[in-house]
Amino acid sequence: MTSPAPPLLPPVEVALARPVPSLPLPEEGRRLAYEPKFDGHRLVIFRLEDTVRMQSRSGRIVTRAFPDLEAAARPLPPGTVLDGEVVVWAGGRTDFASVQKRAFAATDSRAARLARELPASYAAFDLLALAGTDLRPLPYEQRRARLMALLEPLGPPLQAVPMTTDPELAATWYESLTAIGVEGLVVKSLDEPYRVGRHWRKVRHAETRDAVVVGVVGPRLRPRSLALVLPGDDAPLVSSPLSPAVRAQLAVALRDLPEPGPPPPADDFPTALDTVGTRIAYRPIAPELTVEVRQESRTRHAATTVIRLRGGE
Repeated sequence: MTSPAPPLLPPVEVALARPVPSLPLPEEGRRLAYEPKFDGHRLVIFRLEDTVRMQSRSGRIVTRAFPDLEAAARPLPPGTVLDGEVVVWAGGRTDFASVQKRAFAATDSRAARLARELPASYAAFDLLALAGTDLRPLPYEQRRARLMALLEPLGPPLQAVPMTTDPELAATWYESLTAIGVEGLVVKSLDEPYRVGRHWRKVRHAETRDAVVVGVVGPRLRPRSLALVLPGDDAPLVSSPLSPAVRAQLAVALRDLPEPGPPPPADDFPTALDTVGTRIAYRPIAPELTVEVRQESRTRHAATTVIRLRGGE
């Protein structure tokens, strides 16, 4: 007699999307699904037998940063695993900087306060397990149907992302959803299983993206580079050297930024990868600043150039 498969437990590797230059159209014999691409914080929710755990894209457990979503996930059946994106709405638009404030809450009291001030929504785009059964080998179309049946009775803040198989409607979404901060679409094949790696596709309007500053490389008020977190990821990366214009913008902003706490010892600074894959130590700062960046893949690591400080134009 075959024993039942073990439940899906954190950490799990997540599926990713590769950028494409234009909106893909259905190929002969293969239907496509189109979903809005929310720039938030990637989050896998595990409803375990007696608790809820939440995992970021990197595998870090971040449950205590989102007490509102933890409470919302408790009615899910034990053995449920959701994949999706945390977003925070402000003024009718998604606000990536607010999401990062939530994700980097350092204490339970700060997390609880931010949950009241910046309530999170969870845009679920996949169902990896249900009632202890691993659904990842199933086609996306079947996983999507089960996701909808699971979440529809619950309602916000846990919601399935919109999805269409109509290329014309997808094109309309692509042009119109920028008004609410959605800069692109993710495209999936209806018949594909959930696979680790860049098997999904994504198309975006802008060549640039917003990133949150989580640290500086070099002197705090005159940094050479920045440690940044991009949408959908929580692993910091180091930017290319800053231009004089950006340094001038940052000089005032960093001076006015409150210290997040005592700095760690010089030999205990966290590290992030730079554009050639070298680990660089950086000094953490409060995640209060947002910058516009451009990424260009010249090697296996993308060069991330800071264009300007948001709010500092």
